[in-house]
Amino acid sequence: MPKKIPAVIMRGGTSKGVFFHSAHLPQNKAQRDQAILKVFGSPDSYGRQMNGLGGGMPQNSKTAVISPSKDPKYDVVYDFGQVSIDRPIVDTKSNCGNMSSAVGPFAVDQGLVPAVEPVTTVRIHQKNTDKLIIAEVPVQNGRYDDQGDYEISGIEGTGSKVTLRFNDPGGAVTGELFPTGNLTDNFIIEGIGQINVTMIDAANPVVLVAAKEIGLTGVEMDEFDTDDKIKTIIESIRCKAAVAMGITRTEEDATLTCQTIPKLAVIAPAQTYEARSGKTIQPESIHLVVRMVAMGSLHSALAVSVAIAISGASMIEGTIAFPMKNKIESPEGTIFLGHPAGIIDVEPVIDQTNGSPDYVEAGIGRTARCLMDGHVYIPE
Repeated sequence: MPKKIPAVIMRGGTSKGVFFHSAHLPQNKAQRDQAILKVFGSPDSYGRQMNGLGGGMPQNSKTAVISPSKDPKYDVVYDFGQVSIDRPIVDTKSNCGNMSSAVGPFAVDQGLVPAVEPVTTVRIHQKNTDKLIIAEVPVQNGRYDDQGDYEISGIEGTGSKVTLRFNDPGGAVTGELFPTGNLTDNFIIEGIGQINVTMIDAANPVVLVAAKEIGLTGVEMDEFDTDDKIKTIIESIRCKAAVAMGITRTEEDATLTCQTIPKLAVIAPAQTYEARSGKTIQPESIHLVVRMVAMGSLHSALAVSVAIAISGASMIEGTIAFPMKNKIESPEGTIFLGHPAGIIDVEPVIDQTNGSPDYVEAGIGRTARCLMDGHVYIPE
C-alpha cells in the first residue's frame, strides 16, 4: 500500500516546489531523501519526472522542509533541497532564494507563526547556509494575502509583495565573501586560453565570467542549451571554480556530485535585447545583462541568490562586474539586472569603511502563491 504524506505545493518567485513539515518526513536523512525522491519521481532517465510531482526542469524540482525553531532568534527553520531529475540526489549544499519567498507565507498559513495584520515578520533560519532571512508577509483575515499589484519578471500576472531581507549574506557556504581571497582570478580554459573571473559567495557561491571572454555578446539565450561548445566551456569554468572555492576536491567531483554550486553567471554591459515575454529591455533601464546557467541549462529568469551575488559584486571595485556596470540613476542604490525573462532589482548594502568589503544585507521583492495542499502518495 502506498503511504501518504501531508504536503503543500507552492510557487516562490520563479521557482516551484513541494513543502513539508519536518515532522511528517523520516528523521534519518538517507530515508528522508529517498522519500523526497519518490515524491518527485526521481531519478528519471527520461528527464520528465512523470511518476512524481517534479516538473522535469531544475526550477520545478525543489523541496523545502520547514520546522519550528528552537532558537528564540528565529521563528522557523527552512531546509532547502534541489532534487536531481536524473540522479538519486537531493542536494542540500545551498539555498534557493526564490523558494525562500514562499517560506514566510507557508509559516503563516500553517500556524507556525502568529498572524499579524497587515504584515507578519517571519525570521527564517536558512539551515543550508546558516543565515537569517527576514520575510515581510502580507496578511489578511489571519492568512497570507497573495492578492496585489506587484509584478516580477518570469511570472504571469501580479501578486502581493513579499519582501525578503538576506542578513549578512557573505560566506553563505564557504565562510568568505571572496573565497579565494581575490576579487578577480584567472583560469586557463581549453580552446579559449586565459580568462578573468570573479568568485563571490553571497547567498550562494557564484562564479562570474564576462560574455566577451567566452565569445558571446551576453544577450544569447537558446545557444546556452543548444551549443555544445558553449556548454562545455561553461561547465569547465564552473568546475574549476568549485575547486578554487574549496567546494569540491576535484573538477570531476563538481560535475558528478555538486551540480548546484557554484552557480555560474555570464555578465555583459547593458544593451538592448528582447526578453522571452516579448518586451524590449532598454540599456538605460538596467545596470548589467545576466545569463545564468543552472544544472547545465539556461535559467529561465535569474536565481535570487545569484542576483544578490552579482549586485554586490557590482558595487565593489576590483571585481569584473564593477567596471561593466552601467552608470544610471537608481533609487537607494538599487541594482537592476536584465535576464531572459525581464528585469530583477536588488538593494545591496555594502560596507567598505574598514578597507575590505562587508556585505551587510540584500533586500529583494518577490511574489508567492500556494498552489495545492493535501497529501502526496509514495510507495512504502
